[in-house]
Amino acid sequence: MDEKRRENEGNQSCASASGHAVGRSIPRKESWEKVTGRQKYLGDHIESDMLHAAVKLSPHAHAKILSIQTEKALAMPGVHAVLTGENHTRNIGLYLGDKPPLARGVVRHHGEPVAAVVADSLREAQAAVSLIEVVYEVLPAIQKPSEALRSDAPLLHPDMAAYVHIPAILPEPGTNVANRTKIRKGSPIEGFNEADKIVEVSTSFPPGDHVAMEPRAATVRIHGSGEVEIHSTTQAPYVVKGLMSIFFGIEEGLINVIAPPIGGGFGGKAGIQLEGLAYLMSQAVGGRPVRLVNTREQDLISSPGNMGLEAKVKLGAKKDGTLIAADIEFLFDSGAYADYAVNISRAAAISCTGPYRIPNVRCDSLCVYTNHPFATAYRGFGHVEASFAVERAMEVLAEALDMDPVQLRLQNAVIAGDTTPVQSILDECTGDLKGCIQKVAQNLRWEEGSRHILEDGRIKAKAVTCLWKAPAMPTNTDAGAVLTFNGDGSVNLQTGIVEIGQGTKTGLAQIVAERLKIDPSQVHVQMTVDARVAPHDWATAASRGLFMAGRAALEACDDALRQLRRTASIVLRVPPEDLSVEGGKIYLKEEPHVGLNLKDVALGYTYPNGNAVEGQVIGRGRYISRLLTGIDPETGAGHPDLEWTLAAQGVEVVLDPDDGTYKVLNAACCLDAGRVINPALARGQIAGAMAMGLGFAACEGFQFNGRGQVLNDDLRDFKIMRYSDAPNYLIDFLETPQKDGPYGARGLGEQAVIGMPGALANALARAADVPLNQLPLTPESIWRAMNKKEGEAE
Repeated sequence: MDEKRRENEGNQSCASASGHAVGRSIPRKESWEKVTGRQKYLGDHIESDMLHAAVKLSPHAHAKILSIQTEKALAMPGVHAVLTGENHTRNIGLYLGDKPPLARGVVRHHGEPVAAVVADSLREAQAAVSLIEVVYEVLPAIQKPSEALRSDAPLLHPDMAAYVHIPAILPEPGTNVANRTKIRKGSPIEGFNEADKIVEVSTSFPPGDHVAMEPRAATVRIHGSGEVEIHSTTQAPYVVKGLMSIFFGIEEGLINVIAPPIGGGFGGKAGIQLEGLAYLMSQAVGGRPVRLVNTREQDLISSPGNMGLEAKVKLGAKKDGTLIAADIEFLFDSGAYADYAVNISRAAAISCTGPYRIPNVRCDSLCVYTNHPFATAYRGFGHVEASFAVERAMEVLAEALDMDPVQLRLQNAVIAGDTTPVQSILDECTGDLKGCIQKVAQNLRWEEGSRHILEDGRIKAKAVTCLWKAPAMPTNTDAGAVLTFNGDGSVNLQTGIVEIGQGTKTGLAQIVAERLKIDPSQVHVQMTVDARVAPHDWATAASRGLFMAGRAALEACDDALRQLRRTASIVLRVPPEDLSVEGGKIYLKEEPHVGLNLKDVALGYTYPNGNAVEGQVIGRGRYISRLLTGIDPETGAGHPDLEWTLAAQGVEVVLDPDDGTYKVLNAACCLDAGRVINPALARGQIAGAMAMGLGFAACEGFQFNGRGQVLNDDLRDFKIMRYSDAPNYLIDFLETPQKDGPYGARGLGEQAVIGMPGALANALARAADVPLNQLPLTPESIWRAMNKKEGEAE
């Protein structure tokens, strides 16, 4: 080759390097589209040949369907089809096949879909739905898990024994128990016998909803070739693809699922939901595309929300505060169907003690059917629910021991070498929980006292809690990444991670840029996931996306670098191992002036005479979880945890004892995230999760009447946290490296929601000087608890 050309191309090799990409707070890749309102979501896409669907919901929580009259609806203008539960006789489900796409013979919750109409327009479909006549025989409704366990409780799923389920889920036919997980570690009986102090706490809260900004939607088209094209607001396109094949008997290769960027998921879009019904409707109209989009009211009660819980926690400790025994019962309110709930109850059992060293543990975690709207994954995946119960018990124990609650947590915080409830050993990558506790206590000025009465009579109080979380996922969970190059030397990154607002794709771009030593602006990420094009990825859930897809992306980078060095070595006539790739250049390590532009190599090198060698570079990477196992059905022993993220949280509140109103002044979190890839995005994730946890504890949850009907089924009545309610967020990170994580990173997307309900309840209980063990913590509930105590005292 021309020597002068070669030297000129290499001269800028080091000077043009972009510096470190990991650890920088760069803007999210999709932020401009979102903040300008240009981002198109699935509900925004309407095609000229598309038909529209509307669904009729049950007004009852539990009832027999005696008859459904559809003739008037079918006669309406523009109507192409009317479907009822008899149109499809098989159930669908995520882990347990217990749910018909439309109610068949019986409705099991208020808001359950009983019929659907396909028409030329949404208005015509809705008009036809209003003419469908359903005759019901109302049945008694089960409204609490504890009620469902009574011997005289009606069986909500008498055919449970016939339901298909995965081996890890253990339903109990003849009962209302969809799954039971047992943890048996050490000898709890001996532990409690040795305890100097024993406390017992019961907690509860109702089911509710994620309230993602974008309601769920699905469009389905069946092509003449038999191919099924699904566009869905799903966090798990490959899960949908697999389950559609199983339940509808379609060859998996004929199914394609396309997931555009989603307007919030929080776990609520991680399973199979509207896709099955939309497929049946497309099938009913000859394969034409059918668009099914939830209204907000439908999204609240007909699609799955978060679980309720009744919990009992018994803790035993020595007089110096050392925890020695725990006996825990979780009764999770799955609602009418199992969905993700059976795995959530399992995940809660696996981490049932919270991040505390307890040698003797007994836990029974049950997923129980009721006649409430059914539940699915919710940010924190069982940990937020379990944490509330455990952290309330820890606070009561500290009071019984006359011990500082922060000191109690410091004394019992897990460290490397300790074992989890399932007896897996925490390794050297385990984060610094004690450091997190100390940082939160410092930020809340704990040393100044945890309760103060102000001059105006209001009471200021503080509380600190701890949390941990490991991904709850299949043992063979995987991720993949593909890198291709453009003519200008920039890179295209393709993964199966769905953009749900978490910013993972930006983090992945930074990981790729770091490895290739280019600027993140030169890494282009595909926001829409097309399951036929993107490499397989289990689901965008469990806070494992950046960890696992990041590992796959690094392998793809290394694969691409090998190819780049090989092509350049042919041209430069040097060994590949003598070459460096940096700043868009490939150059000789000892002689940086000798090299090539990466853009001239990435698509194959062309010599001046027109000859070409090697061809385009395509980097391929994959990662699969390693050494994970299931858990023993009798003891819970196993190794189901990929990695643990540890954190401490706390709040400072001011309470008016006259009426129970309060304000959260400060909310603190210190999380050991390993290497923080993008500090600004990480802080945004933490603040958002803290806000979600505070809203969960303060005001959210369904309200039911005596017949099991949801009273607050719209956003006028279903209260969520407002911007004006936001406290001052105090957020810090520790960075104990996760040695098998990409550049030492570990998951952080869900974790900061987990400890906030316990922190808020503990702070308000300290301020009010009464136990507060039920959520939500409304001013009325606090006022009633305070007045009940005063009445008892009198």
